Amino acid sequence: MDFDAVNRGIVACGKCPRLRDWCRSVALAKRRGFADWEYWGRPVPNFGDPAARGLIIGLAPAAHGANRTGRMFTGDRSGDWLYRALHRAGLANQPTAESADDGLALSRCLITATCHCAPPDNKPTHEEIANCRVWLESTWALQEWHAVLCLGGIAWSQVFKMLGARAPKFGHGVEASVEVAPGRSILILGSYHPSQQNTFTGRLTEPMLDDVVSRFAKVIQA
Repeated sequence: MDFDAVNRGIVACGKCPRLRDWCRSVALAKRRGFADWEYWGRPVPNFGDPAARGLIIGLAPAAHGANRTGRMFTGDRSGDWLYRALHRAGLANQPTAESADDGLALSRCLITATCHCAPPDNKPTHEEIANCRVWLESTWALQEWHAVLCLGGIAWSQVFKMLGARAPKFGHGVEASVEVAPGRSILILGSYHPSQQNTFTGRLTEPMLDDVVSRFAKVIQA
């Protein structure tokens, strides 16, 4: 499948009835501050440069973020942090992400997720992550990636599982080189997820995120 076909498949996916029901119910109930929005309320497709050489993997859409806007990491505080870092690293044309039609464009990188539907309490089940792996594998098959940035331990473990390689212990700033074909290796980098739980507590700071994103950018911009 090509880039557009993978995204069409993601949006049409119905493998996880619990998540599809949750996304729809959130879209109907809405949050008071977004009462005038027409929520997306479906699986959220990949976003970024179709010719990317760098892949960024998050956990899942936020209920009132990407599940509302229909674009990865758009409309929530996690996205605010991520896109500021990508902009500083020269991978995004602007530091803000408010709606799917705000003009944001990424260069040389693509954003996907281990789970494309917003889960209750931001916690997809193991089965739901396994169901969604087909889309991670389909996204992986689109390109010969040079570097992968995993936002959080779940993304980290899922990448190594997909590659059939043993995952080193996850931590912020950890990196590993994995041979994906004879004579060709790919750099896997780990970062704490820019969730409010991490950013509000100071577990993740902007300089920490910038450090990892800049290393990721250096590889894919070479």
